[in-house]
Amino acid sequence: MRIILFSSKPYDQQSFNAAGFPDDWQLSFQEAHLRQASAGLAAGCEVVCAFINDDLGAAVLQQLAAGGTRLIALRSAGYNHVDLHAAHTLGLTVVRVPAYSPHAVAEHALALIMTLNRRTHRAFNRTREGDFSLHGLIGFDLHDKYVGIIGAGQIGLTFARIMAGFGCRLLIHDPAAVIDDLHSLGAQQVTLDELIQHSDIISLHCPLNTATHHLINAERLQQMQRGVMLINTGRGALIDTPALIGALKSGQLGYLGLDVYEEEAELFFEDCSEQPLQDDVLARLLSFPNVLITAHQGFLTHEALAAIAGTTRDNIAAWLANAPINQLLPAA
Repeated sequence: MRIILFSSKPYDQQSFNAAGFPDDWQLSFQEAHLRQASAGLAAGCEVVCAFINDDLGAAVLQQLAAGGTRLIALRSAGYNHVDLHAAHTLGLTVVRVPAYSPHAVAEHALALIMTLNRRTHRAFNRTREGDFSLHGLIGFDLHDKYVGIIGAGQIGLTFARIMAGFGCRLLIHDPAAVIDDLHSLGAQQVTLDELIQHSDIISLHCPLNTATHHLINAERLQQMQRGVMLINTGRGALIDTPALIGALKSGQLGYLGLDVYEEEAELFFEDCSEQPLQDDVLARLLSFPNVLITAHQGFLTHEALAAIAGTTRDNIAAWLANAPINQLLPAA
C-alpha cells in the first residue's frame, strides 16, 4: 500500500519512520503543500496524509479520488480545511488525530505569556549586545491575575491546570460543562462576555467553525480590559487579524502572542527570509514591540510528533480492517 505525506518536513520523516509502520506500507514524503497543482503526486496512493495548511477542498478531493486515493489521514486535530461533504460524496474516508500532546500546545501558550510578560526575548538580545540595563523590562506577577480560557477541550483544560499552578484565577468559557476537577481549582465557567470583560489574559483554545470564526473582532477587543494580553495557539481565523492593529496602536491591547495566523498557509513552516514579506498585516504586527509571533510550533515536541505518527499508523490500520477510528463525517 502506498501512502503519501504532503507538507512533510524532516521531523515528520523521522517520527513516521520511527513509528513502526508495516514493511509493506510504502511511505512517500513530499515537502510540497497539497494543492490542485500538486495533487497529481498522489496518483496511485491509496492513502493521502495531509497537514493543516493543505487544500482539501472539493476540487482537490476530486483529483485525489480520480487518482485512486481512498483514505485522507489528517496529521492534525483540526479539520476546517476539509470539505467533508465532498469527501463523503466521493467515497473518501477522512480520519484525524484528535489528540496528540495537549501539554505541548498548552505549554507553548505559557511560553508566549511568560516571554511577553517578562520580555525575555528583548532581554536576550540586549545582553548579547552588552546592554545590561533594565529599562522597559518591567513585567507583572501572574499570581492572582484573571486568566480567561476560551475552549475547555484537552488543551484548554491542560492550560487551565498549568495556570492554576501559578495561582491565577480561572475564567472558562465553553458550551459544554466544565469537568469537576477544574472547579476544585477555583475555575468559574462564565459567559463569553463575562470572560472578555474581566480577564487580564485571554487564551484561545477552541476549534474553528462557523460559530467561532472571527470570535475576537474589533467590538470584542474594545470590551476587553485596557492592556489585556491575548494569546492564540488555536486557529488563526479565530481572530479578525486586521482589527488587532488598531487595538495595539491605541494601547487597548497590551500584549499579543500568536502561534497561528489567519493567512499563514503560504508562509508558516517555510523559510521566507530571502524574500520581501508580502503580507502587510503580518508585517505591521511584527513591527510592534509587544507582539510575539511564532510559526505554528506549538505542536512541535518529540512526544507530540511521536503521538501524531502513532495515531496516524493506527488510523490507517483500523481503516484497512474495515473498522475506522477517529473518522470525520459531514454534519447532517
